[in-house]
Amino acid sequence: MRRRSKLLVTGVALAIGSAVAFVLKKRNDPAPLPYEQRHVLDLPRLLKRSQLQEVLAPESSEHILEVGPGTGRYSLPVARELDQDGSLHVLDVQEPMLDHTVERAREQGVDGITVTHADAQEPPYPDENFDAAYMVSTIGEIPDPDQEQALEELYRVLRPGGRLVVGESIADPDMVRFGTLRDRCESVGFRFERRVGRRISYFARFRKPAP
Repeated sequence: MRRRSKLLVTGVALAIGSAVAFVLKKRNDPAPLPYEQRHVLDLPRLLKRSQLQEVLAPESSEHILEVGPGTGRYSLPVARELDQDGSLHVLDVQEPMLDHTVERAREQGVDGITVTHADAQEPPYPDENFDAAYMVSTIGEIPDPDQEQALEELYRVLRPGGRLVVGESIADPDMVRFGTLRDRCESVGFRFERRVGRRISYFARFRKPAP
């Protein structure tokens, strides 16, 4: 019995050690979650879809951009809010994630999603193309020197008065704390409007000033 308990404790310790090592590696070398680990995205999340809907407040005819949709966890509820005059564009650097999102939407009968395989630092959209944009647990996957460029591009593709919603959670090894996010967003021209959630898990909304 003692031997079995000792083995169990050892196994738990090794698992915790591996998890800590993974988190430290992710913090030192941020990168998108590989498609092979996509099942992690479907686990219960601190960032609730209802919170995103509240802060984003999508209107039916809007054109909205999501950066880093993963497997579509947040994409489908947003797309359901849009009518035939609206659209949801999802951009991801990993094509398998886009394929997964499209398949999930097809299975659930959700229309109006357009996919783009590209980098957030070089989104292939014209200026002032979207009414709103959002990203959930995505900004931290972009290395620090490039995050400002990605935010500048989001500023560019949003229409005057357009809004940007960013969701971050401590459950993500790449979490960007609110103070850091606010500084970076405001440095490219966004104005902070509101935040829901707590310090360890939040959605924050910023707006591109209208003329």
